[in-house]
Amino acid sequence: MPETVAREMLRISGLHAYYGESHILHGINLTVGEGEVVTLLGRNGAGRTTILKSIIGLVGRRSGSITVNGIETITMATHRIAHLGLGYCPEERGIFSSLTVEENLLLPPVVQEGGMSLPEIYTMFPNLLERRGSMGTRLSGGEQQMLAMARILRTGAKLLLLDEITEGLAPIIVQTLGQLIGQLKEKGFTIILVEQNFHFAADLADRHYVIDHGSIAEMITRNELDASREKLNRYLGV
Repeated sequence: MPETVAREMLRISGLHAYYGESHILHGINLTVGEGEVVTLLGRNGAGRTTILKSIIGLVGRRSGSITVNGIETITMATHRIAHLGLGYCPEERGIFSSLTVEENLLLPPVVQEGGMSLPEIYTMFPNLLERRGSMGTRLSGGEQQMLAMARILRTGAKLLLLDEITEGLAPIIVQTLGQLIGQLKEKGFTIILVEQNFHFAADLADRHYVIDHGSIAEMITRNELDASREKLNRYLGV
């Protein structure tokens, strides 16, 4: 039987992005199907985070085409893009340190129907249930990362942009985050993951885009990983 082709949720065509006069992205082309986990791999400075920021409209200047569920977003403001069902978890997490865990969870606006309730979030993130009255400053790095991810899920976003969620975390926390991403995939979320930890990403993703100097150097499927190890080592330096 032929494989079922996922409905296209995101398409990027000929994307260029700039910070001031610096030309960061050079004609990016990629697609993401509904329910896929796709990683953006590459060395620091390759342009991976800029791709995420371009999708959500947080770069100074961009050109080309970015469609979400067939809707062109290249000229849209960030808040309008978010209301198409996108959630962005930045590398710096963006936790409000003066608010409790529960206040952080309740703060973001709903962008679409179907967001998780607090009980559903606490079931998925039991650590946050235990710490729901704790201030943001009292959380460990792993707890902050879980809170940053959980906060998006209340909004109704179905396309999650996750930037370096494992950076600086202990292996046991990294393992927990991997299990959480697996659960989100099972629930039908679409996830784009910027990740430096290839071994973490390899077990989760359906496809990998290798970014090098602001361009896509390779697209590698899960089934092609073993045959592509030497190529990946060259690009990633692992």
